[in-house]
Amino acid sequence: MQKLCLLIPALLICFQGLGQEDPFAKRRQAMVRTQISARGIKHKETLWAMRKVPRHEFVPAAYRASAYDDRPLPIGYGQTISQPYIVAYMTELANPSPGMKALEIGAGSGYQAAILAEIVDSVYTIEIVPQLGQSASLVLKQLNYRNVEVRVGDGYHGWPEKGPFDIIVVTAAADHIPPPLIAQLKDGGTMIIPVGSPFQVQQLILVKKKRGSITTRSLLPVRFVPFTRSTN
Repeated sequence: MQKLCLLIPALLICFQGLGQEDPFAKRRQAMVRTQISARGIKHKETLWAMRKVPRHEFVPAAYRASAYDDRPLPIGYGQTISQPYIVAYMTELANPSPGMKALEIGAGSGYQAAILAEIVDSVYTIEIVPQLGQSASLVLKQLNYRNVEVRVGDGYHGWPEKGPFDIIVVTAAADHIPPPLIAQLKDGGTMIIPVGSPFQVQQLILVKKKRGSITTRSLLPVRFVPFTRSTN
């Protein structure tokens, strides 16, 4: 089957035809071994998903050779695909398992949604940049992630008609934790969100809801793109 390419303004996304041998498989296994397991990630489902999901399919063609490097990569429109370790770390913290429903704010390339989709029953992801939302949706569909639904819009208010959610993963830095997302978190649920000033070091925050009470814990310094809001 031929390689297929999707041309979107500022992006060229290419992916291998289904059934074709994955030329990046060995590099993906090495990524998990040296960048993720070696740094203490132990959650079996997370490791399995990171070994399976073809990260190179979620980056522009110009950066495909660097898809499994230990760093974030640009995906256009001022956005990035996160460093593999950070994706694995946030996924492990969310502690996903079969039967769960997840919400992601900041679909970007669609990679984090794909990782979650390998584990949970359903993933709902919101992207404010229309071109990125479109490309993420198309790549996810091409890779047969039928349990992921992508919506273009402002993620601040979440996706209330699909909630409540067992897991909420926010992949952009906000200056505060959006109350609508807390409201949509299921009792016993977990949210992972970077909080802090744009373009500066932020803190990755673990949010837990139990019996209506919210607890937060600061985990480590991170750098994420800003949480973009709609101007309408």
